[in-house]
Amino acid sequence: MTARRTLAEVPYTAEQMYALVADIERYPEFLPWCVALRVTGRRAAEEIELVSSDMIVSYRVFREQFRSLVKLNRISRRIEVEYVDGPFKSLTNSWAFQDSPDGGSTVDFSIAFEFRNFVLQATAQAVFEKAFLRMSDAFIERAQAVYGGSSRRSLISGL
Repeated sequence: MTARRTLAEVPYTAEQMYALVADIERYPEFLPWCVALRVTGRRAAEEIELVSSDMIVSYRVFREQFRSLVKLNRISRRIEVEYVDGPFKSLTNSWAFQDSPDGGSTVDFSIAFEFRNFVLQATAQAVFEKAFLRMSDAFIERAQAVYGGSSRRSLISGL
């Protein structure tokens, strides 16, 4: 299993960052290696919105599609993603957003995955650290493009 968690301080509010990450239909516009995303279902369950989606990711000679269930909770500003189908043995990721006293927010992001295919897993592990940072940066750059202002980001910790 390959896993990583990071906390970052950003100059955007928790609500702004939540909205940006929750807008999954826009991922192909800015997220590296995400070449397509299609929402296959959407339903509300109390304070949680459940979104089923198919994402196609492409990296060099690899092109894979997978389905996930995204749980959006605007009240708690949390996003949980559960793997449904595709090339993974398991995949989870989560986001939590909390306002900071300085007007920005703290973004807590974690991901854990394991491919069924040994070759895919070995390839992913070899480039994971660089890919993880590039994906994290893509969300910060998207926030700057959407909301303006500084892209100042300070890493609190990479766990």
